[in-house]
Amino acid sequence: MSETAKTPADFWFDPLCPWAWMTSRWMLEVEKVRPVEVRWQVMSLAVLNEDKLDELPENYRELLATAWGPVRVCIAAEQQHGSEVLGPLYTALGTRLHNRGLDRTRETLVDALEEVGLPAELADAADSDAYDAQLRASHKEGIDLVGQEAGTPVIAVPGHDGEQIAFFGPVVTPAPKGEEAAKLWDGTLMVASIPGFYEIKRTRTQGPIFD
Repeated sequence: MSETAKTPADFWFDPLCPWAWMTSRWMLEVEKVRPVEVRWQVMSLAVLNEDKLDELPENYRELLATAWGPVRVCIAAEQQHGSEVLGPLYTALGTRLHNRGLDRTRETLVDALEEVGLPAELADAADSDAYDAQLRASHKEGIDLVGQEAGTPVIAVPGHDGEQIAFFGPVVTPAPKGEEAAKLWDGTLMVASIPGFYEIKRTRTQGPIFD
């Protein structure tokens, strides 16, 4: 990789996940302080959990029932308007769902679409399975890299010999900024460069802090 080339970071998200939202805001900060290009991809909590609904708490099952709409809209936007719309659309959706706490309604979807210059009709995809094959393919790509035990977010970065190494996370709150963001990114690349490295984890003691 040349000195001017940007390091690719593939980022799989579901707009409903607050932890993925926090990590995505960190990645946007990383783009400001390191030569990095984030390539946004869609995964689905609904797809991830569809075979184990009976094992989940009722409140989480209720959440998943509303999870199809936003990811379907994201995939429809990508298919019709190109992958470059995913980042701005994710920001518009996440700001409404997380920072502003708006409901997952058609009105919220339309408002986000219109903010980034996309047609409101894309909101129709929320109640359609027309793009579910593409959604499942995008989800599978991320999960195949990271493994079946992971959720969202998934980040894939170059490993020691250039192959993609994927991790769940990093899970962090609030989203680091400036040099703190840079240090976390540098650490992510460092652990990805170690063959055989798999996991660091501790219990979360604080919820997402949106700023």
